[in-house]
Amino acid sequence: MTDIEIADAAVKQDIVSIAAKLGITEENLQVYGKDKAKVTLDGMNHHGKLILVTAINPTPYGEGKTTVSIGLADAMQALGKKVSLSLRQPSLGPVFGIKGGATGGGYSQIVPMTDINLHFTGDFHAITAANNLISAAIYNHIEQGNELQFATVSFKRCLDVNDRSLRTIEFKCHEKVFQDHFTIAAASEVMALFCMAQDLDDLKKRLANIVVGYTKEQTPIQVKDLKLEGALTILLKDAFYPNLVQTLEQTPAFVHGGPFANIAHGCSSIRATNLALSVSDYVITEAGFGSDLGAEKFLNIVCPQADFIPHAVVLVATIRALKHHGEGNLENGLQNLQAHIDHLRQYQVPLIVCINQFSDDKLSEVEQVKNYCLSQRVPVYTSTAYIEGSKGALSLAQAVIDLCEQESNFCPLVPNHLSITEQLEVLAHKLYGAASIHYSQQAQAKLELLKQLKCDHLSICVAKTQYSISDDAKKLGYPKGYTMEVKDIILYRGAGFVTILLGNIMTMPGLPKHPNYEKMDIIDGEINGIF
Repeated sequence: MTDIEIADAAVKQDIVSIAAKLGITEENLQVYGKDKAKVTLDGMNHHGKLILVTAINPTPYGEGKTTVSIGLADAMQALGKKVSLSLRQPSLGPVFGIKGGATGGGYSQIVPMTDINLHFTGDFHAITAANNLISAAIYNHIEQGNELQFATVSFKRCLDVNDRSLRTIEFKCHEKVFQDHFTIAAASEVMALFCMAQDLDDLKKRLANIVVGYTKEQTPIQVKDLKLEGALTILLKDAFYPNLVQTLEQTPAFVHGGPFANIAHGCSSIRATNLALSVSDYVITEAGFGSDLGAEKFLNIVCPQADFIPHAVVLVATIRALKHHGEGNLENGLQNLQAHIDHLRQYQVPLIVCINQFSDDKLSEVEQVKNYCLSQRVPVYTSTAYIEGSKGALSLAQAVIDLCEQESNFCPLVPNHLSITEQLEVLAHKLYGAASIHYSQQAQAKLELLKQLKCDHLSICVAKTQYSISDDAKKLGYPKGYTMEVKDIILYRGAGFVTILLGNIMTMPGLPKHPNYEKMDIIDGEINGIF
């Protein structure tokens, strides 16, 4: 059976019953049909233990972090634990592009699968609308006389599909030609700050602090200067409530926010994870792509701002990805696994490796990876949750539960008192393996501007390729000793960080030659082709 056939055949509990497992009453739900709801619960005081799932550098098709996360949650529930998931919402870009959906796979999925992968409860549309209202207000202000004296506009429009033709556009406003750039919605500042905000007041403050442009004297112009933050908060008010759904085995799952990890910070919203930690004994969250992207940002940006303490980290690896990094040789590819072990050990959180096992994996190769992990004194287990559901992850689940009983001496790798360049030096040498950093003229000019604005000590969010720990997708394995190229630096004052663009990273992806949408159809009312 295909993923969508398995999902459609699932026996789902009423979402009110799923909420009741966590002590959430119906009065704290905004119900969307029978299988999804928004949770309006306030006054959260988290007590649960937080488990982070991350991975080695993936292939273009992903290596199953979501499948492992869901299978692990189902297995922990099967072992009698009060557990929930906190996951990101899929973007339409990958759904219609190359990677497909992001609801797990096989017998380790969250449902309703098609709803979650498409419009869901409309959160992405609200974020896109709020983002583009800012752009509309900027150019309306300029057209109406430009009282704020915009000389340049730095804010970008967004769209939740891949469209390379919108990377750069030109148009005329008030007799002046402006160059605009679209990002994908998942890479927008509104998405980033939406996921970093802890309550509606915090959301409004962050929206107000977005820098949208500059005067000739390089004085920043913010959303609050346009008197727009109130209207934006109204647009985002309902979207800000976390969404509750369930797994195929009726484990509660919060799905909220969707920043990309190769461009943005790659984690579900602080609001959703806070909620999950307040109503569960164990919470499993996932950070996008490899540990050099999503996990690094979760541990260095999100955890300090949200006051989260991770109790365990699960590092997912697959035989096919390791072979890819070894150019067909598994032993050589193990160096990429080593790179991520070396990185994650520095946070002083108990670590475990999970081999996401595929049906065509050779048992001898699985044993080779296990032996390597044991030689590095890292516990290692397999997961076959894709095929078996919770049964395929019971041993992993018990090991993670035991790991959570160990002491977590969590300490971010990047201290928050360092300057932007000092923070990047730490990551360059302790994670990316770079010997030096080269800043383009554009990046150097941005550093000077950020210093003038007294924003040169904000946290950094590194945007780079997901296929290598370096800034070059072709550098596989464990590259070292190269020069890292900083192309540009973008201020996300509302989100509370600056984004560092490395190498050739794009904030608006393009579609592949044969996009996933070619396989999608609706026949006799049944949706086909989503995976």
